[in-house]
Amino acid sequence: MSKINIFSLGGLQENGKNLYVVEVDDKLFILDAGLKYPTSELYGVDNIIPDTTYLVENKDRIVGIFLTHGHDDHIGSVGHLLEEIETKVYGSRFTLALVRDGLKPNLNKDENFVEVKDSTEITFGDVKIRFYEVAHNIPDSLGIIINTPDGNIIYTGNFTFDQNAHQTDFTSMYESLVKASREGVLALLPETLGALNEGGRGTILEFKQRIENMFVSADGRIIVSLFSNDLQRIQMIVDISISFGRRVAILGRKTQKIVNLAINMGYLNIPEDKMANLKFIDDTRKNNDKDLVVIVTGERHEPYFMLQRMSKHIDRLVHIEATDTVIVLTNPYPGTEKMAARTLDMLYRVTTNVRNLKSNLLIESHADREELKQMINLLHPKYIIPVIGEYRHQYAMIQIARCVGFNLDNLKILDNGDVLSILNGEYVGITDSVPVGEIMIDGDAVGDVGDVVMRDRELLGEDGVLLVCCNINPRTKKLLTPVEIVSKGFTYLKENESFKDEIIKLFNKVADKYLHERFVNWSDFKNDLKNDLSRLVYKTSKANPIIIPVLISTDPDYKKPEKAKEEVLSDDTSL
Repeated sequence: MSKINIFSLGGLQENGKNLYVVEVDDKLFILDAGLKYPTSELYGVDNIIPDTTYLVENKDRIVGIFLTHGHDDHIGSVGHLLEEIETKVYGSRFTLALVRDGLKPNLNKDENFVEVKDSTEITFGDVKIRFYEVAHNIPDSLGIIINTPDGNIIYTGNFTFDQNAHQTDFTSMYESLVKASREGVLALLPETLGALNEGGRGTILEFKQRIENMFVSADGRIIVSLFSNDLQRIQMIVDISISFGRRVAILGRKTQKIVNLAINMGYLNIPEDKMANLKFIDDTRKNNDKDLVVIVTGERHEPYFMLQRMSKHIDRLVHIEATDTVIVLTNPYPGTEKMAARTLDMLYRVTTNVRNLKSNLLIESHADREELKQMINLLHPKYIIPVIGEYRHQYAMIQIARCVGFNLDNLKILDNGDVLSILNGEYVGITDSVPVGEIMIDGDAVGDVGDVVMRDRELLGEDGVLLVCCNINPRTKKLLTPVEIVSKGFTYLKENESFKDEIIKLFNKVADKYLHERFVNWSDFKNDLKNDLSRLVYKTSKANPIIIPVLISTDPDYKKPEKAKEEVLSDDTSL
C-alpha cells in the first residue's frame, strides 16, 4: 500500500511544455521535460520551458527523468533541468541522442544517461519502471508503465494504433499493455491532442498514395514543406522521390542536424548519390533542375517563412518558378494561421501548381477518439487523468470515456500544479498545489523576459524602426552631410524608395525653421521632427514605426589637441 501524488509542471491546458511528476512514497519520477513554442505576440522569445522550482527544492527525492520520445515538446527542457539538478535520464537510443546533441559538455556525461528499450525493467525499491514500444512519427518512441504496490500507472506519451505506420512491433506493444492490464491499472495518463478527431484520420498508406499522385503530375522541380521533427514523412518523401528517379535536397539547419544523426544511427535511409547539395544561386546556377525535390523544413513558422522568401526570390538557394510544384504538408501551429494563409497567397502568385492535402491526412501521429477508446478498453483503468493537451482536448476525454462505459467520477481533469492524491489505491482528492510558471528563453539566455523588453519588441515587430540621421555644425547651424535614412522592419520604405525624398524634404523644412533661430532648442527640434515625420509616415503608409531622429554635432573648425569634437546632441544640449 502506498501514497501516490500525480501532478504536472507543464503540458496541461496548453500545447507543449510537457512535464509530469508521479510521486510514490516520497520518490519523484519525472515523466518528460519539454518546451513549447511562443505565440506570435512574444517577440524575441525562442522557447518557453516550465518553472522547475519545486523540483530544485526537492531534488534529493528525484529518482530520474524518464522520456517517451524525442520531440522538443517532450525533451526540450531536459538540458535546463540538468543544470539545476543532478539525476539520471532514461530514454531510448535515438531520444537520448537528440537530448545529448544539444547539451553543454559538462552535462553530457555517459553516467548521466541510461539507454532503455521496450523490454527494459528498472527497480527502485518497491516501484518498477517498464517501457513499451509505441507508434509515433519519430523513431524509438516509448510508453511508460510505473508499477506500484497499488497497481500500474501508465503514461502513454504520444501514440497511434495505425497498423500501417512506422516500424513498430505491435505484437510486443499489445503484450506489454495486456500484461499491465492483468496486473491492474490504477491510473491511465493518456495523451489527448487527437481526442477531438473522430477517427477518420487517413492512414499512412493513403497519405503515400496521394503524394505519389502529385509526383506523377509534376513536370518540373518539386518543393515540399515539412516540420523538422517529422522524420517519418521525411523518409517517405525521400523514398517516393527516389522511386521517381529524382534527387533530394533537405533545407533547414536543425533538420539537417537531426537527419544526419538519424542516418548515422540507421533510422533514416538516404543514399548519398541521391542527395543534392545546393549552393548559392548566381548567374550560372539556379538550382532548378527538373529532377530535383527540395524538402523545406523547420519548426513551427519556419517552413512558411522559407517558402515566402523563395516566392519573393530573395532566398539564397531556391527561387520558386511557375513550373514548380509546391506541396504544403505543414498544418499551421496555433498562432501561425495568418502566416500560413499569407504564404499560400504568395505561392499562388508565383505558381498555380500548389498542392494541399485534406486535413485528415495531415493530422499528426496522435491517438484519435477511436484509438483512445481502444486504449481504455484494453487497460480497464481505475482512474483516467488526461494529459498532453489543451483544455478542450482534456474535456473531450469525458465523452470518449462515456462511450466505453467508464465511470466518469473517476476521470479527473487537472490543471498545471494541481496535486491529485491516491492513498492505498483510492482517490483522496486534489490535496495541494505546487508552484508552476513559465520561463522564457531568448537565445542562450534563460529567465524572465521583462514587460518593457517585450513591449519594445512588439513595437519593433509590428512596424519596425526608422532612423533619420544628419551631421550639424552647432556653430554655423549648417547641415554638414546629406540626410541619411535607416530602417529595419519598415517594409513600406523598401518597396517605395521614392518615399525617402518626402522624408528628406520634411526634415529640411523642420531644420530650416529651427536652424534660423539665434538659440536652437534641440529638444524641441527633435520632438517636432519626430511628430511631423510620424504624421507623414502614417498618412502615406498607414504604419507606425518607431521614429528616432539622430542629430550629430560636428564642428570641423574646432581645434583640440586630441581629435575633433563629435558627439550626439542630447535633449539638454545648450549652445
